[in-house]
Amino acid sequence: MNLRRLILVLTLCSALLPFANTFYAGYTVQRQQLIDTTQESNAAYARKLAQSTDDFLQSALQQLGYTAQLLADHMADEPMLTQEATRLRLQTKSFNSVTIYNPQAIVLATSPEALQIKGRMLDSAAVQESLRTRSTVISQAYMSAAGNLIVFISHPIFSPSGEYLGAIGGSIYLKQESMLNRLLGTHFYADGSYLYVVDKSKRIIYHPHPERVGQVITGNTVIDRVISGDSGYAAVDNSQGTAMLAGFAQVPSSGWGIVAQRPQQATLAPLDTLMRTMLYKTLPLTCVLLLVIWWGSRRIAQPLRQLANGAHTMDRADTAQTIQSVQSWYYEAQELKKAMLVGLGLLHKNMSQLRQDVSTDPLTGLGNRRHIDAALAHFASQDIPFAVVAIDIDHFKHVNDTFGHGVGDMVLKQLAAQMRDVCRADDVPCRVGGEEFLLLLPKASLADAAQVAERLRHLAEVTELPVVGHITISVGVSHWPQCSPSQTTVFKQADDMLYAAKHAGRNQVQVYPS
Repeated sequence: MNLRRLILVLTLCSALLPFANTFYAGYTVQRQQLIDTTQESNAAYARKLAQSTDDFLQSALQQLGYTAQLLADHMADEPMLTQEATRLRLQTKSFNSVTIYNPQAIVLATSPEALQIKGRMLDSAAVQESLRTRSTVISQAYMSAAGNLIVFISHPIFSPSGEYLGAIGGSIYLKQESMLNRLLGTHFYADGSYLYVVDKSKRIIYHPHPERVGQVITGNTVIDRVISGDSGYAAVDNSQGTAMLAGFAQVPSSGWGIVAQRPQQATLAPLDTLMRTMLYKTLPLTCVLLLVIWWGSRRIAQPLRQLANGAHTMDRADTAQTIQSVQSWYYEAQELKKAMLVGLGLLHKNMSQLRQDVSTDPLTGLGNRRHIDAALAHFASQDIPFAVVAIDIDHFKHVNDTFGHGVGDMVLKQLAAQMRDVCRADDVPCRVGGEEFLLLLPKASLADAAQVAERLRHLAEVTELPVVGHITISVGVSHWPQCSPSQTTVFKQADDMLYAAKHAGRNQVQVYPS
């Protein structure tokens, strides 16, 4: 690449990269704002609808309770029972059917009578629960004796003297027109947004697609959270694999979960349109800018060819003298020559930095084995005693296998930071491979090293890490020349103590000789 092309590339990068960065940053920020706003709106909407549904259920219980009071003195009057059941069903339209039964679960009256269950014994779990508890019951969805998928709401009937006389219950048909369906169905949106309701058994009791009603949903984190009593929002894929932004809340009285969700694509569509419009409108100016850059680079490159030819010898020892000898006869050429000389100096500096990087672990920033060798050579030349602390993360393979190597790398970086925290300025923290670390403590006694090791062990144990929680480390300590006149032996002693700590139960420090 000649100088003209280089100037052209650099100028293009200088002009286009900030634009691209601004465009990308703006898109990213606005995208996240849209997602957050949509999720919060869906969560608020789910909470509001959960409250409305709870109000409906409470109203239904009140209606049943009022009728139960009326029937307390008339349980033997079958015409009145039938009349009251019909009145309750038709007057409020809260229920698709109403049933009155005695303590033996025998149906005394029902509306509509077309169900033909009068005189029959009801054996559903909801009826049996109402008889057992003698209290109000809001059932989970189940198949009735008449073959309808229903939710059954019941209220006990007591005589004025307190004798239990049976119960009155209203059925809401989940796959037919009902007051509950109308309450939930009026909130359906046309952009792909919808809501659905599940009971505590994760069975769908309302869905805009009727064929989904009655299905039991598993493996959905949103449903798991809302059934457990949680409320909030989350991103989730629906059964068709569409990315959705969901808000959810629980109905207090029944334990049902309401989930309102909107396709992520529908949320981001206006932003995508806006970004395309911005790009189209800036395109003409960008083209003009590119032409100006091309022309300017050509004009600048013409008087600088001599410097470009001189730059071919950048790898020679006399490069600086060669560039210095270039006759720069105008200001711009002179400044470029100065810049090249400065760049040459920076190159030498970067080479020095590169040599330093060779002795540094790229993940943790700690020293590597080359760094250890250099430190040992320095200690030996100055006859400096030192302690060796060998460190290994307990069950690190389990961390990688369970949470992934990204989380494992985070754990390694955290331990490296903790090693720096307990180190003095002259100490040498290193990573020797995998989850194995070394800490060289010059001019430290064996006891001092043991204290440092224990501080590091305690710090690792009490620190709570994201995702993982807590980790522990096993540590072995030795000292040169106190434990051995051989540096190799001292390192082996520290390593032996490390494995002794592991065999002794991990999360401890073993000091040679133990």
